[in-house]
Amino acid sequence: MNDAKHQYRIEKDSMGEMQVPADAMYGASTARAVENFPVSSLRFPRAFIKALGNIKIAAAEVNGALGKLDQPRVQLIREVAGEVASGRWDHQFVLDIFQTGSGTSTNMNANEVIAHRCAQMQSEVMVHPNDHVNMGQSSNDVIPTALHVSAADLLVHELIPALQYLHTRLQNKAAATMDVVKIGRTHLMDATPITLGQEISAWARQIELGIARLRATLPNLAELAQGGTAVGTGLNTHPEFGSRVAAALAEVYSIEFREAENHFEAQAAQDAIVELSGALRTLAVSLVKIANDVRILNMGPRCGLGEITVPAVQPGSSIMPGKVNPVIAESMAQVCAQVIGNDATIAFAGASGLLDLNVMLPVMAHNIIESEMLLTQASLMFADKCIAGLTANADVCERQIQWSMSMVTSLAPVIGYDKASVLAKQAVAEGKTVRQVCLDEKILDVAELDRLLDPQTMLHPSA
Repeated sequence: MNDAKHQYRIEKDSMGEMQVPADAMYGASTARAVENFPVSSLRFPRAFIKALGNIKIAAAEVNGALGKLDQPRVQLIREVAGEVASGRWDHQFVLDIFQTGSGTSTNMNANEVIAHRCAQMQSEVMVHPNDHVNMGQSSNDVIPTALHVSAADLLVHELIPALQYLHTRLQNKAAATMDVVKIGRTHLMDATPITLGQEISAWARQIELGIARLRATLPNLAELAQGGTAVGTGLNTHPEFGSRVAAALAEVYSIEFREAENHFEAQAAQDAIVELSGALRTLAVSLVKIANDVRILNMGPRCGLGEITVPAVQPGSSIMPGKVNPVIAESMAQVCAQVIGNDATIAFAGASGLLDLNVMLPVMAHNIIESEMLLTQASLMFADKCIAGLTANADVCERQIQWSMSMVTSLAPVIGYDKASVLAKQAVAEGKTVRQVCLDEKILDVAELDRLLDPQTMLHPSA
């Protein structure tokens, strides 16, 4: 450390002097937190830093309009916070996710970066990280606001459009395969016929309902804590500050953000994030079901079901030549496992609010944003690299229908359940189709068998 003076500069905060890297845009408070929390390589994601920048812009503009902050500082903070929002200084947001539970360190990281950059740009206008950049704010309302804003941003502008794209792909594939009749399966065992299009239509509906569940979380997610300051009372800020900041952010994001109806709830709890995470978990469960169905229907190609074929995107084995695996569906399933795990963390964090502040905000922010980003990219991947190129093996489907003992179900109303059950067991024991057994035993004439065993008549209710 003999050359420390060449690598560091000395800055002060309320606790004393700190060595700060000479080229750092942040100050003593951030440097202290770097030393305090050397836990992981996890950092706040881009959407969250973007939200922080936009909050600081809105705060400066509102403080200026309310006569609390002079225009030279307003203009300077607006410009620099815009750089933060755009991502220019992301490398200066150096703090671990596993830090102070309020996210105070990251709020100060933003305040210090903005103040330092302001000094670089306009040295004669002094901008203080607390007095000016953080005017009318507390970490206790800034970080929950950034959490809601970034989560809503990704939900509205990234995840829902990706799911709508996947839904369209599934609808198109369902329509294209609605005439491919195959055997249905319940308990993984042969059941009565269904079309491949009918099966895929269930997947499409799952995604449609998933989108609806996500949209239903928006009204609560759109409530912002800004304006509550330390504990929700709004101490040291203007009565109109919260509503004006929310209106400014609504304009930036084209989302109907509004000031929280109850600031004490908005800071003491994070139920809206827990609710969103629950909807993401439900979506992940749906997507796992769809991915697993694809894997089962595709398995083979010669010694399994083989009713569909998914696109071959890469070799499937380092030892078995020619083997191709449903890797896109496997990737999707792994993403969903991560999202379900993230939800467990968010639920625990949400339940850990203590009195007047939830103090697990950073890990909630990391996990909710990660879940949204993973599901966005995985949905696009699954739509383009799996569903779009999925093809039906109609000949396999037709052959398996004829061999299914469950075809006897359509005979039960005519010959009775007990006799139909005997026929089904006989078909299995003798290795014959239900039709063959019926013909051998002269159960019904050929015309009646043709009518009753026609798979097309089993695809819908009959009078």
